[in-house]
Amino acid sequence: MTESCLAVEAMAGDDARSIAEWRYPEPYSFYNWSTFPGDVDELLDPAGWGSVFFVARDRVEGLVGFYEFRRANDEPDGGLLSIGLGMRPDLTGRGRGRGFVGAGLRFAAERFRPRRFVLRVATFNERAIRVYEGVGFRRSGVTPGPLEGVEFLVMHRTV
Repeated sequence: MTESCLAVEAMAGDDARSIAEWRYPEPYSFYNWSTFPGDVDELLDPAGWGSVFFVARDRVEGLVGFYEFRRANDEPDGGLLSIGLGMRPDLTGRGRGRGFVGAGLRFAAERFRPRRFVLRVATFNERAIRVYEGVGFRRSGVTPGPLEGVEFLVMHRTV
């Protein structure tokens, strides 16, 4: 799966239900949609939460992941776009992350025209941090996460 092989399109209800059923192995089970009450509601009705969700499809693999985009409140002019993303569990750790992340960033840059991207990733997720740094994100701080004892690394990238 390369960036050029991925099609990014609006998330449909069937996509959301499939993604909500994905189960990541430890220690990544933290990213399961069932971990936090209300998360599945956000996935199924993102407009009510201020997010917009899209999916990535590959001709061979089918649904490979999702992207969440939200205008960050840090900049009143909308120049900062917050992104979230997830790849199908059976595809993670196989060297496909840069292409997947790159496709989402290219799509978001064209669609939303931000000046900068921001994302938050659990500090224990060194695998994802390497991918994000590999596509140009830089570490900019640490913030508490939604679970006690889990911190998030804040990362920024200029478009």
